Amino acid sequence: MRCEWKKPVTMQTVRHSEHTLKTALISKNPALVSQYEKLDAGEKRLMDEAFRPDSNLFGPITLHSQSDWITSHPEAPQDFAEFFNDPYRKTPSPQKHSIYIQCIGSLGNTGSISEEYVKWFKGYCEAFFYGLTVKPLEPVPVSATRCSFRINDNTQNLQIHARQILKFLKKKKPEDAFCVVGIIMIDLYPRDSWNFVSGQASLTDGVGIFSFARYGSDFYISHYEGKLKKLQKKSSRDYSVFDNYYVPEVASVLLLQSCKTLTHEIGHIFGLQHCQWLTCLMQGSDHLEEADQRPLDLCPICLCKLQSAIGFHLKDRYKGTRVPALAVLITWASSQSQLCEPPKASAILPLEPG
Repeated sequence: MRCEWKKPVTMQTVRHSEHTLKTALISKNPALVSQYEKLDAGEKRLMDEAFRPDSNLFGPITLHSQSDWITSHPEAPQDFAEFFNDPYRKTPSPQKHSIYIQCIGSLGNTGSISEEYVKWFKGYCEAFFYGLTVKPLEPVPVSATRCSFRINDNTQNLQIHARQILKFLKKKKPEDAFCVVGIIMIDLYPRDSWNFVSGQASLTDGVGIFSFARYGSDFYISHYEGKLKKLQKKSSRDYSVFDNYYVPEVASVLLLQSCKTLTHEIGHIFGLQHCQWLTCLMQGSDHLEEADQRPLDLCPICLCKLQSAIGFHLKDRYKGTRVPALAVLITWASSQSQLCEPPKASAILPLEPG
């Protein structure tokens, strides 16, 4: 793979040639070329935007610092053919066709806020992973997971053990589940030697746990209300500390960041690796600023991967109130200070690929 690096004053641009992008998307495999040729004219126009240097939809990846993911975590790129031929990736089936969302603990300062939050996740994921069913599971308290927890030495914030939650989710996985994703507003750690982790997933078991605690606007301030100077528990199974644990206000920016993180991580469960081709939701991120710079949707190469896994038609996914609605809803939400009722579907304009 060959790419050109153009260096502005403080940024770098990863720009691939048209030939490289076409090979990554269409492949040289006759069967995959034939599959691409079956797309209708409008769908092809959408995909072909990947090859246009002046495209308004898909552009090259911009690196803002040496700490960005591509620079600090070298990875082999995954093109469509490599994804398609991966014998270990998971694919939904008629028997396992549902994404389950498991809320652990409270997501908001009231039960109704938590319920509204999960409704947004459900609608967002159903549009993004068009063709699959998204079902919320009954919320559970932290104590139900029986996981370990601690106070972080650096932040004095309460954290719970991510890997142990994965074991809990695996036991709760329904028969028709393609995957189960846990969402939580409490910080996570994967092992004692780690400072924190935003999320963790098991592709083999089809489960993942994701924390949105660090998206709270007050998480990094010195007087964060969630800080605990000392963890007082009578035993390793005393979860009373979570009974009145501080939960940040669910504002629109947190909602936007959470939706992007959730769909990114579920993408990994499908077998999509970090994107290194174009601006894409599946780009890796090493810090919050980099995650915020990711777009809401997939580049054509990653979109082709998801389409082959689920089997939707591109035109159906982008029609009416589906994925275009997501951009409208989140743009609207970003102008609000609090989580509240979204606009009606009739207020959202359809967007055809052609």
